[in-house]
Amino acid sequence: MSIIEKALKSGKHVAKQSQESATDVLVGGVASIAVDEDVAQSDVGSVGRSTDAGRHAGSSRSASESKHLLSIPFAKLAEEGFLTPAMPRSRIAEEFRTIKRPLLRNVRNQGPTAIPFSNLIMVTSALQGDGKTFSSINLAMSIAMEEDTTVLFIDADVVRAIACKTLGVPDGQPGLIDLLKDDSIELSDVIMRTDVPNLRVLPAGNASERATELLASESMHELMKELSARYPDRVIVFDSPPLLLTTEAGVLASFMGQIVFVAAADITPQNAIHEAMEHLGEEKTVGVVLNRASRRRSKLLGIGSYGYGYGYGYGYGESRSSARDDLVKSKKTEKGDPGVEKSE
Repeated sequence: MSIIEKALKSGKHVAKQSQESATDVLVGGVASIAVDEDVAQSDVGSVGRSTDAGRHAGSSRSASESKHLLSIPFAKLAEEGFLTPAMPRSRIAEEFRTIKRPLLRNVRNQGPTAIPFSNLIMVTSALQGDGKTFSSINLAMSIAMEEDTTVLFIDADVVRAIACKTLGVPDGQPGLIDLLKDDSIELSDVIMRTDVPNLRVLPAGNASERATELLASESMHELMKELSARYPDRVIVFDSPPLLLTTEAGVLASFMGQIVFVAAADITPQNAIHEAMEHLGEEKTVGVVLNRASRRRSKLLGIGSYGYGYGYGYGYGESRSSARDDLVKSKKTEKGDPGVEKSE
């Protein structure tokens, strides 16, 4: 039985305990959470700035934000299986509540080791269609439902910008790319307030031929450091490009404090998992979300009615490659399971 499978099996025990107490070994390790296929989805649809850390610091947090109010299409999101504030006790709400706990403990310095830039959280995957955008939006929404935590959601998948479209951002709305390439634009000029009180959105922005270079630039790095330092009480969730489809995703990963890696059960190729993990530094705190996990397997492992398991891929002293291999082994057990759908 692989470590991931053991982690899934331990979910029944964890569910009886405080989820707060189950997160201490995330630092230096991989957290593994299997998301029920009934609520999991793939990505929805398809479709150099000279600055210093102090340049944006003079901007008011809310002055220009108040000019941009984004009305999120909650009814449409609910139809497509997303988490919304109107469904706090649903299965998907419980699953993402479990996913966010280790991340928030690290943000609040409640883990065993302090993590630099722990409030910068990147959600990524190996390939398109693994459920990255679905997971990043749900994670941001779940954190925003906390009473004392604000979230800035950044659509850093600037080529496709599916997260923006899903959240109802109008076409042509200035965003991240505009901020990076135009010195006259301030951060507060492009952040949008939403009708979720604790949620702000930074759109991808207008298309640019230099988008790849801008995302991988030192200006982007400086912006990330500024966001982390200026708003230490705010969690910044990035929907990044897939690791194997763009070069900037690996560069973005190097800027982050925590990374959530999404893999689709019985869909993401095993060699893609191996290769994608190589793009992440050994020192990074990485959580793994196993998307589209079958309910049949959950029942066999006895992990409860929500269809998710909760545990850790590896602890202190074990290598990233060891955890990666265990994820691959875990995925192999899904082969031939008729409960796993392969739709995009």
